[in-house]
Amino acid sequence: MRAVDLIVKKRDGGSLEPQEIDFLVDGFTRGDIPDYQFSSLLMAIVLRGMSPAETARLTEAMIRSGEVIDLAGVPGPLVDKHSTGGVGDKISLVLAPVAAACGLRVPMMSGRSLGHTGGTLDKLESIPGYRTDLPVERFAQALREVGFGMIGQSEMVVPADRRMYALRDVTGTVESVPLITASIMSKKFAEGADALVFDVKCGSGAFMKNPDEARALARSLVSTGAGLGRKVAAVITDMDQPLGRAVGNFLEVEESAACLQGKGPSDITDLTCRLAGWMLVLGGKAADAGAGEREARRRLSDGSAWKLFLKNVEFQGGDVACVIRPEKGPRARLSKSVTAPRAGYVTRVDAYKVGVASVILGAGRSRKEDKVFPGVGILLSRVCGEQADRGDEVCRVLGEDEGKVEEAVTLLESAWEYGDRPVSRGPLVLQEISAE
Repeated sequence: MRAVDLIVKKRDGGSLEPQEIDFLVDGFTRGDIPDYQFSSLLMAIVLRGMSPAETARLTEAMIRSGEVIDLAGVPGPLVDKHSTGGVGDKISLVLAPVAAACGLRVPMMSGRSLGHTGGTLDKLESIPGYRTDLPVERFAQALREVGFGMIGQSEMVVPADRRMYALRDVTGTVESVPLITASIMSKKFAEGADALVFDVKCGSGAFMKNPDEARALARSLVSTGAGLGRKVAAVITDMDQPLGRAVGNFLEVEESAACLQGKGPSDITDLTCRLAGWMLVLGGKAADAGAGEREARRRLSDGSAWKLFLKNVEFQGGDVACVIRPEKGPRARLSKSVTAPRAGYVTRVDAYKVGVASVILGAGRSRKEDKVFPGVGILLSRVCGEQADRGDEVCRVLGEDEGKVEEAVTLLESAWEYGDRPVSRGPLVLQEISAE
């Protein structure tokens, strides 16, 4: 069996046999198949797709590429959430302590920035000292004692996905339903979750740009998960505009801390509580998503979720003082305003352009070896529905390099759209899909 023959087979629209998929994943994981050949395979999959059977086998092969975390000694229910990636999407940082405060155990294995979207690990590691490389025993201890743990992929857990994830980020092969499905499901099954809620983003700032694409991915995730014996649900959510008002790693930590104290943007709170509602349904703690959502709001308002977040930061080695007093945390050296060119109401903020601008500043990566700067990013001063006079600040750009700040400003000047009448942002939740 030769990799080049299988690349050609997929390029020409053929279906890969189970043993061929195993050969490709095993060879790439061991390093026998080089990056340039696997990049060609990934591009062929993007262009030609994969059948449900191929996707399931790819997921299984990726799981088998490493160890599976054994959380048998952790009392359940073990329920996790995964987002397909967005701009300003710090939901995991708020959701994990909320769900844990409601009685769930939340084992979160997250990723780094991918394309124009931020990464949960990069956000967490912007907290000085915070460790996402916990050994399995310590991870399980976090689940038992705190209620949730936040880790990244190790060398031993799903190494195939870790290598593929980094390669997809820099080869234009992110937007593929089979690849996204296999990536998500392999990590989630390897981390030991019993039930999963998927936040499938849809819009300019998402990898799924339109509702049809988002529904296809949501159904693929739900059917793959259910077929492997997991309780699953998918919530399709709007990502045409950024979530919240902060885009950038420590900036989003700061905004998450505000949300957990009842002071954050309503869109972050609303989406967090809806996703928590579904997690509680799948974990057997709520009769329906509405009841679960109400319980989540109670745990936000009584301060229990905020206390768990601080407990987790301390447990995972982070500087709690920086979370309580964010002015002590990482700060960018440079600051520049983007202003409104005319008077009017903001009708839209293009999430994709904001995401790309944040990558230019160094909040994300254009290449897998790029350095991420914890303090850089963008603060949105005006969002959809808000009024601005000519010359008013619509966002503030925070960076470390003057040239990159100017480049980001130029891009962001075209991200804000204006009208003469006030408008409201559309619904955050577009559709909800469960296995039933």
